[in-house]
Amino acid sequence: MMPLVTHVLAFGVWLVAQSQATPSAPTISIFLKPPGVIPPGGSTTICCSCQRDSGNFVLYKNGHQLRTLELCGSRAEFSISNAIQEDTGAYNCHYLDGSTVLAHSETLDVMVQEFRLPKPVLSILPGHEVAAGAYVIFCCTIAHSSAGCFLLLEGQDKVLNLLPKEQDNFNISHVHKGNGGHYSCQCSTKGASLQWSAVNYTWSNAVRLALGAGVLVLLGLIVAEAVRSHRHGPGRLGPR
Repeated sequence: MMPLVTHVLAFGVWLVAQSQATPSAPTISIFLKPPGVIPPGGSTTICCSCQRDSGNFVLYKNGHQLRTLELCGSRAEFSISNAIQEDTGAYNCHYLDGSTVLAHSETLDVMVQEFRLPKPVLSILPGHEVAAGAYVIFCCTIAHSSAGCFLLLEGQDKVLNLLPKEQDNFNISHVHKGNGGHYSCQCSTKGASLQWSAVNYTWSNAVRLALGAGVLVLLGLIVAEAVRSHRHGPGRLGPR
């Protein structure tokens, strides 16, 4: 009986050692900066990121390897400049530690199309800087009767929200730090005659005001403490 127990314990130790020796697969993300469909001659950047500070990213398009870049601040950025129709495709990135592929991203569809629709208008109510917990409305409108619009957030590889032609706003009931960022909207028609608009960008940080207020409170406390220490510090007499 004892030899069997010994073998089981030895196998358990081996499993633990293997789990510690094999690095866990990191979570990989891929997104466009700025997001949206690219016009011919335009430029964009394909960003691959993970929570690691070393290693390499290999970029693939339609299953074919394109380029390899070393991580810089947990990210690798692959630039597309003077875009042409051939840049359209399905991209993903593989993360390598040495020569070992540890993880790969989801697929990112990149499109290069002429902009034939009028540029939409994107607005944020009550404003670009709001307190955490506030109610925010993103409103995207376009002067075209049959176009639908969608909302994008930089850093996301998917469309944030689709806005059909009968609806032009997207609501966030309780904004938090994760909702802050760079938003944009783009519109298109459907069917055989697919047409696109340019992208309208707005720069929004949904919790900047709340964080700013917190910093002001902290600075106020520091100043008050400094004044109190100065009044009652060495070399001064307090009130009698």
